[in-house]
Amino acid sequence: MSSDDRLVDSMIALLGELVAHPSRAGIDSPQPVLAALSAWLGRHGIDHAWLRDDAGQPLGLWGEFSGGREGPAYLLDATADTAPYGNPAAWRHPPDRPTVEDGWLYGRGSADSKAGIAVFCHVLADLLPRRDRWQGRLGFVFDAEEHSGSFAGIRRYMAQREGDPPAGVMIGYPGNDRLITGARGFLRATLHVHGVAAHSGSSSARGVNAIARAGQWLAALAEAPLPGPDRDFPLPPRITPTAIRGGGDFTLVPDRCEIDLDIRLTPAFAEPAARAWVEAGTARLDAETMGLAPPTRIDWQPGWPAYRLDEAHPMVQALQGAAAQAFGHPMPGAVAGPSNIANFLATRHIPATAGLGVTYRGIHGPDECVRLDTLAPTFLAYRNALLRLLAPRPSGTDPKGAHHG
Repeated sequence: MSSDDRLVDSMIALLGELVAHPSRAGIDSPQPVLAALSAWLGRHGIDHAWLRDDAGQPLGLWGEFSGGREGPAYLLDATADTAPYGNPAAWRHPPDRPTVEDGWLYGRGSADSKAGIAVFCHVLADLLPRRDRWQGRLGFVFDAEEHSGSFAGIRRYMAQREGDPPAGVMIGYPGNDRLITGARGFLRATLHVHGVAAHSGSSSARGVNAIARAGQWLAALAEAPLPGPDRDFPLPPRITPTAIRGGGDFTLVPDRCEIDLDIRLTPAFAEPAARAWVEAGTARLDAETMGLAPPTRIDWQPGWPAYRLDEAHPMVQALQGAAAQAFGHPMPGAVAGPSNIANFLATRHIPATAGLGVTYRGIHGPDECVRLDTLAPTFLAYRNALLRLLAPRPSGTDPKGAHHG
């Protein structure tokens, strides 16, 4: 068996072991999957520590290694928790039993993002024996609580690094048709639309129907223009009603109705513009019932801004070049519609890439799986990019290597 075959077999074995330890956010403790990962790192001589919350509950594993010369620090990040199974009966193979069929490995989290962890572990094992030749540092964090939406693992890690941020982060999300170098941000709001209660059959006191008023707001939303994409950010903003709640009795004109809004942000439609847009719409709605019903209340939930990296950033250049060679096709930079951890990192002025990894299907759905013959090119892309980023540079160049976009 060749060394390349042994590498692939080792990545498959680790991926299968991780999939076999369920780590559904909010359902399973991440302790078992992190313990299995810790054991693998220990067997391969990769020093690491546990991330824990204030109550001592596990949030992830991390480590950092210095080279022979001072230089920039780069971080490999992949999440160890997963989405729920959904309906297990909809799966052809049990979601917690790694199953290989026709070159694909099935199981929850195989794509998002346990394959990324398996690849990154082997990149570390390959690069660490030669770290005395590096100019810079290489770290990793395999965190939990991403799919819960709290991002507690990466937040705890970044809090530990306050004052010493990495020059760049490479996130191990799947996909290899492009390198994600930007993403829309998000903001969320709940509109509390008010009315005046009355008997639904009354011929005199007809009240003000809060559900009907909410419907007017939604109709206006569907017709109102938003900024379009531009040359620097190719996706437009989007406002999506995701829930509506109100009423509850056939004989009662409802006096309250709630609308949840998911707002996707762009640089041209950032949080201040989005808030102003929603507030203007509610003001127009309230003007139609001035004095008859209480004004609409808006509850805002914090979000993240849109971001896009400068494609001249050394990390982007290194990954694009190494990935194009490994996969045999160009690796253009692209902006993603959904947000990701890179949006959070952008709030800290830390550049991050995402979406360079294995070929996948069924992410967050039944029969999530990854194509096993894309493990090796993913490994080569990251390994070779890091060799370039950590290579000694001529004296007089920027030792930090920081080029934030």
